[in-house]
Amino acid sequence: QVRLVESGGGLVQAGNSLRLSCATSEHTGSSYTMGWFRQAPGEEREFVAVIRCCGTGIHYADSVKGRFTISRDNAKNTVYLQMNSLKPEDTAIYYCVYDKTRIILSALRNGAMYDYWGQGTQVTVSS
Repeated sequence: QVRLVESGGGLVQAGNSLRLSCATSEHTGSSYTMGWFRQAPGEEREFVAVIRCCGTGIHYADSVKGRFTISRDNAKNTVYLQMNSLKPEDTAIYYCVYDKTRIILSALRNGAMYDYWGQGTQVTVSS
């Protein structure tokens, strides 16, 4: 069973930055999709960003494009989410997600497509 270990959440003021990290408990292999969803209180779970294997790209939600950057360290089996210019509406629990397949583009925003989820890390942005 793959475990995802997240870190990096916290409380920041609007306009500041945070970096989230997510490490997998095993080598992810040559085929994967890995990234982040979030859920704010009283809201539905929301796609944030993912990175897919095989040079097939990085994908962001419109709400974070230009402010968030997802990256991956293959040697450490770790994915990062650099969050800049944070806004109060970014406040949520952020969940790392991972699947051992390269999820097709049209399905990336469907959380049910991901087999593995982290425990979540709280990000709170004050105004």
